[in-house]
Amino acid sequence: MSGTEAPEGSPIRWRICALLFFATTINYLDRQLLGILKPVLDGEIGWSESDYGLVVLAFQFAYAIGLTGAGWLLDRIGTRAGYALATGAWSVAIGAHALATGLVGFAAARFALGLSEAGNYPAAIKTVAEHFPQRERAFATGLFNAGSNVGAMIAPLMVPLILAAFGWHWVFLIAAVPGLIWVGAWLVWNPKQRSIEAKAADRVPLRQLVRYRGTWAYAIAKFLTDPVWWFFLFWLPDFLSKTHGLAISEFALPLFTVYLIADVGSIAGGWTSSTLMRRGVPVNAARKGTMLLCAIAALPVALAPTLTSLWPTVLLISLGVAAHQAWSSNLLTLVSDLVPSGQAASVAGFGGTIGAIGGMAMAWLVGHHLDAGDGYGAIFIAAASAYLAALLVIQLLVPQIGAADRP
Repeated sequence: MSGTEAPEGSPIRWRICALLFFATTINYLDRQLLGILKPVLDGEIGWSESDYGLVVLAFQFAYAIGLTGAGWLLDRIGTRAGYALATGAWSVAIGAHALATGLVGFAAARFALGLSEAGNYPAAIKTVAEHFPQRERAFATGLFNAGSNVGAMIAPLMVPLILAAFGWHWVFLIAAVPGLIWVGAWLVWNPKQRSIEAKAADRVPLRQLVRYRGTWAYAIAKFLTDPVWWFFLFWLPDFLSKTHGLAISEFALPLFTVYLIADVGSIAGGWTSSTLMRRGVPVNAARKGTMLLCAIAALPVALAPTLTSLWPTVLLISLGVAAHQAWSSNLLTLVSDLVPSGQAASVAGFGGTIGAIGGMAMAWLVGHHLDAGDGYGAIFIAAASAYLAALLVIQLLVPQIGAADRP
């Protein structure tokens, strides 16, 4: 199976890519808010590390359910309607956090957010497969995926200002607005796709897609490496607070630095494999060679808990997060290398569900590991080694990208 649509690319593809970037920025801005506010909510709500882990787990559980469901739905109603529905729903969900008064309320709000935010990546991956030729897809993916880092950079800059002026409830209420604006822009600037939307004959049931090695190569790689991103997203502020004594007002510059460098990684990772393909390197060598470089670059992050100075720690973590984002730009593109666009959202959703299950396991394990007083050392070692393990799985299951895939 291989993705062969849009050989020349649609004429509006870069405008569409910009919209994907802004949607992903909003998506990650919204999910980052809880981690930034954790030190404040620790005191107000009075939850333990395990309680916070359960709130994170509620998001991950809903995200896991939502990914497969969103993939199935998007392959049937299309990205135009499906993406608008998902973004509108998660905007309402983030606003609902302002109504939470305790552990149960936050868990319910996070569940709703996870269920709706799950639509972003299946929709974006399918949209790229529909609008971009294969040689441009990793670069386009790197560009829209950079929005995840921009969202994570904006959050620590925005939160202290709103928190100081209005309180934590307004952080969530104000965050609901950009997504609702985006929905209008998406519907206006993305014309109805008569020729691009998948035909019914191109749709393959998920029960058949899960019989292919390529589907499981993507899914297992997501299972191994997605938890690393979730760990940094949800626990990095806490790590900096506990190991280097940072207050919430001091998060902005370190987190901005981490995610700015991660942005460079996201774009560079997509650019590298796309450039190699334009220069005649086969897709198999271009994708896997780039992913190997990313896996090697992630290894030094294992040393981060051993450093005693803040900025060497921040820069080492920045390298690790940049390596993750460069890896993700190519892993996400792997879906369109393996399946046609009519099946891309379903495979992306299923793989995302498996990745979210890994994230759920991470949330539970990290919370209990830290409650036991064992520190961050083993967690960082596992994070650093995940990418080489995932690349080995991909190589074993898909020795040659582009070759016929069989159960």
